[in-house]
Amino acid sequence: MTAEDPRSPQDTEARREQAEATFARLFGPRDRDVHEDDPELMEILRCFIFADVFGTGVLDDRTRELITVTVLACMQTLPQLTAHTAGALHVGVTPVQIREAVYQLAPFIGFPRTLNALSTINAVFRDRGIPLPLPAQGTEDDDAGRYQRGLAEQLPLYGTEIRDNLADLPEPFNEALPRFLTEFCFGDFYTRGGLTRAERELLVLCALATLGDTAAQLGPHGRACLQVGNSRQTVVAALVHCFPYIGFPRTVAAIRAVKEL
Repeated sequence: MTAEDPRSPQDTEARREQAEATFARLFGPRDRDVHEDDPELMEILRCFIFADVFGTGVLDDRTRELITVTVLACMQTLPQLTAHTAGALHVGVTPVQIREAVYQLAPFIGFPRTLNALSTINAVFRDRGIPLPLPAQGTEDDDAGRYQRGLAEQLPLYGTEIRDNLADLPEPFNEALPRFLTEFCFGDFYTRGGLTRAERELLVLCALATLGDTAAQLGPHGRACLQVGNSRQTVVAALVHCFPYIGFPRTVAAIRAVKEL
């Protein structure tokens, strides 16, 4: 008994042409005469990412490139982040959207890696004559209101689960740590402009999948993705899009964490 190919037979040349067409949409036509030290791997990479993965699911090029920027920033693979920042701009993602996707990673990957990613995307912006700093997207100047603004974003999506879970920490950490999360993650970033709530949640979910060992967060963030308007097909497609960058084990772990939603 032999296993059947789950896809219908696909002409190899047609798959290559699909990959080249996707590549050209993102980066412009590829110079096929440029020397490659590892042409076999690059052929596998191009066909898998730009034909197979890009050809599967409901995501448009803009969303795919925002996900890729998020994943590469989390991984600190900065040469590839440079290329995909340019690709994101090429398919119509705005500089503000790219910046916001990176800004909101600070609570998840920390400031040093966020600053590395910002330095990388800003270099691309400068190279393309995009004036810096980009337009501000903070919605409020009242620092005293950070907690209430953050709570208004957090409660409908996540309730008090985190605060309740940390209530048995010794003082002052039982109050300070959940307050930091509310003020910093939700008050400082979720309230900003530049991305929709649906976009923010989807990108955060992909960031958590990239980081790994985040099963406890993947479920709640998967539910939040649906609450703010993403479809189940969009959520799964976004995680599958992460596959070439983060690998199969982390992709499947993330899908398992959210598939029952």
